[in-house]
Amino acid sequence: MKQDSPYDFTIQNLGEGTIDSPLNVQYFTDDSKRILFNIEIQHYADLKAANGVPLSVEVAGPRQRIFFDPAKTKAAVVTCGGLCPGINDVIRAVVMELYYRYGVDNILGIKYGFQGLIPGYRHDVMELSPEIVKDIHAVGGSILSSSRGRQDIGEMVNALKRMNIDILFCIGGDGTMRAAECITDEVTRRSLNIGIIGIPKTIDNDLNLIQKTFGYDTAISEAVKAIKCAHVEAKGVPMGIGLVKIMGRQSGHIATGAALAMSDVNFVLIPEVSFDLEGEKGFLKVLEDRLHARKHCVILVAEGAGQELMHRADGPLETDASGNLRLQDIGQFLKTRIEDHFHRKGLDINLKYIDPSYMIRSVPANAGDSIYCGALGQYAVHAGMAGKTGMLVGLMKDEYVHLPLKMVASGSKVSTEGNVWMRVLESTGQPPAMKNDPKK
Repeated sequence: MKQDSPYDFTIQNLGEGTIDSPLNVQYFTDDSKRILFNIEIQHYADLKAANGVPLSVEVAGPRQRIFFDPAKTKAAVVTCGGLCPGINDVIRAVVMELYYRYGVDNILGIKYGFQGLIPGYRHDVMELSPEIVKDIHAVGGSILSSSRGRQDIGEMVNALKRMNIDILFCIGGDGTMRAAECITDEVTRRSLNIGIIGIPKTIDNDLNLIQKTFGYDTAISEAVKAIKCAHVEAKGVPMGIGLVKIMGRQSGHIATGAALAMSDVNFVLIPEVSFDLEGEKGFLKVLEDRLHARKHCVILVAEGAGQELMHRADGPLETDASGNLRLQDIGQFLKTRIEDHFHRKGLDINLKYIDPSYMIRSVPANAGDSIYCGALGQYAVHAGMAGKTGMLVGLMKDEYVHLPLKMVASGSKVSTEGNVWMRVLESTGQPPAMKNDPKK
């Protein structure tokens, strides 16, 4: 690998697979099966290993020879971070694959996230079997519950060793994957044969390298329902405004996807695009022009948009237990500023504010996400039984692949120069920049 390359797709293994797989499948996937990583041809020369071979990623799938003996294997599943549609689907898929395909019948559920591995919290573990998980995909949330916040890595590894866990499946977002990487490092340092497999979860769909995270499709479907309601409310009164706030802390993927799925949205505000409120080119003036012209308007705002407009200078920004910045409420802020603006103008408006965020997070996965979650769970089990560790399964270029935990982090943004944002601007008709000085 070139020293200046940020990419290393080497997958760590606990050891050589010496046991014949019990799977009755049409074909097995060899470690040599890989897909090319580079996307843009102009960067092709930069994305090569030291031997001149183009960078590539290991393809997921069942291996013919596995590392763990199914009859002696003990697995555990943990879910961390915020809730998201599809978590139960993944848990179910992992349990069913382990039990029926590999013959592993010793499976534990770690309750309340990584807290469940810390003795001081005194959380019970949960035995997982096909009978217990067979219907959980019809229910939202996680049957294992969840938690946020950092836990002591050494204590967690001690717990895994004490419980004789061979494979730990970690379902969670960016913070969970970082914690899983630290657990992998500690397990490796102690020379323990414990596999750590990640299954990436973030409803915001903002993980780098991952084509799509589960829950995203369901989030868009549910957001569209809220937008439809906002549109009906806006059109039902003179000078009606429907204001909808949805998830998207650092990126506007859900907002842009929902706006394209429901073309009645007139303004999409996302973290990637800053805007002014006041002034001739500011949002409030553009909104006023829209209302005069069409008598109604629907606004869709991501929760992380416009944070710079509300920045407090009276002290450090607060963070939650996972270290994420506590966002101020852009929805309530916009509602107040819009109402104040039109009051000063002597214009009567009818504004309805809808925040469906927790309703969206808590619903069961739709059919598309259920299919995706099932595949992620199955491929995670294949990787774990083969002795892979320190990695996650994800979708890349329509292929399920293995990626090192250290390679995946949040930060994927909506490209303001890309096709998606261009289509949003075409769909809404909003100006490309609602700034008095476009250079800022």
